[in-house]
Amino acid sequence: MTSAASDFPYDRLRRRPDVEAPNLFAADAADRLLADIAGDAVQQPGLVVIGDGYGALTLAAAALGAREIRVHQDALTGERALDANAAELELAGTYEHRPLDETLVRGARTVVLRLPRSLDALQEIATLIAEHARADVVVYAGGMLKHMTTAMNDVLGEVFGSVEASLARQKARVLTVRDPHPAAATVLDRWPERARDTATGLWVCAHGAAFAGTSIDIGTRFLLGVLDAAVPEARTAIDLGCGTGVIASALAVARPALRVIATDQSAAAVASAAATATANGVAERVTVVRDDGLSSQPDASADLVVLNPPFHIGGAVHTGIAHRLFADAGRVLAPGGELWTVWNSHLGYRAALERAVGPTRQIARNPKFTVTASRKPA
Repeated sequence: MTSAASDFPYDRLRRRPDVEAPNLFAADAADRLLADIAGDAVQQPGLVVIGDGYGALTLAAAALGAREIRVHQDALTGERALDANAAELELAGTYEHRPLDETLVRGARTVVLRLPRSLDALQEIATLIAEHARADVVVYAGGMLKHMTTAMNDVLGEVFGSVEASLARQKARVLTVRDPHPAAATVLDRWPERARDTATGLWVCAHGAAFAGTSIDIGTRFLLGVLDAAVPEARTAIDLGCGTGVIASALAVARPALRVIATDQSAAAVASAAATATANGVAERVTVVRDDGLSSQPDASADLVVLNPPFHIGGAVHTGIAHRLFADAGRVLAPGGELWTVWNSHLGYRAALERAVGPTRQIARNPKFTVTASRKPA
């Protein structure tokens, strides 16, 4: 990029409202390399930014003069961090949030993409760009080397004629991608995928960035095995961090009188959970909400909260999100309500659950996972 972009104050960016810690950063070497290689191309009309963590890519472009930037971030905390950082740097109004659909990339000349970890997510993004962007679109796709594989080049090569890799810098690399093939994109455009899980009889629907895709991860499957015993008299339940919505749909199928809310901060998860509920015929009783934890849910409003918490933030092992979710559940549970949690046994969450919610008992345990029920005092 030009010297003006090199002077962008990356160190002023914050992650809030996402977890902040000394080993977690709002910008990294891949963001800087992407900005440098994209250069002045970001000033052309029709700029699209996809996968921006906390605003580094969008706001560096805006600082160069880019306007009407279309931005898609899967994480709601990322959107809110971008907005907060834009306000801090007086760059609000230079971009707009868009869903991952045709309106995001239609007519795009330049796309700056932070490469997702999932090849399925990359394929969904690549096919969308190839089908709806301009024929002369250039995609700058970057990431840290430890998260990049040659399979990413193959995925991009399925729908683009040219994929060129930059030299590495500070353990980051950028792929420059050109010559989209819309016909190939149409053939590969399969989202959301859908599959029936034979053990549960449930349909599972998934967009590319949804965790576990159309399979059921082993922690969730372990929890499903004991879920019938979870507050049988409950009238309201929340699938917190719902992913593809398997737990929400399982509860709704098994308990016809139950009202279920499925909530996740991931746009891909929310879209997947809605599709899963529809596929299982329970869409009228499962309300899907994109939310940062349970921030939009009122106090003491749920009889049952079910949670399979993440223990990674990006590439870092960090339990901060889990502790925030425990606190949210403690607030939202009605007196006498319960939080049922499945967690990797080595993480030893029981004390934290008792502090955040209340008395906690073990429901089930196997060599890897523990399921607990934490009861909010009446």
